[in-house]
Amino acid sequence: MKRSHLLCAAVLGVIAVAVQAAEPEFNKECAMGLAMKKHIPTDCSVTWTSDKGKVYCFGTEEARNEFLKAPATNIAGAETFWSP
Repeated sequence: MKRSHLLCAAVLGVIAVAVQAAEPEFNKECAMGLAMKKHIPTDCSVTWTSDKGKVYCFGTEEARNEFLKAPATNIAGAETFWSP
C-alpha cells in the first residue's frame, strides 16, 4: 500500500511541474515584439516551447518564424526590454 502512495505522489509531482512549465513567459506578450522593443499583447494561440520548457507566445506565425532564426538573441532582447 505504501508503494502505491509513493508512486501517486511522484506522478502528481511530475504533473504539477508540467503545469507550471506550461505557463507562458512575458505575460502572454509577443516575444518577437518584445525583442523589437514593442509591447504586443497576444491570445497566445501561436507558441513555441524552448528546450528548457519555457513557452513563448507570438502574435503571428511570421513573428514566431522570425524569432526562431535567432532564438537565444531574441530571448535575451525580450528579457531585457520586458517589464512585468
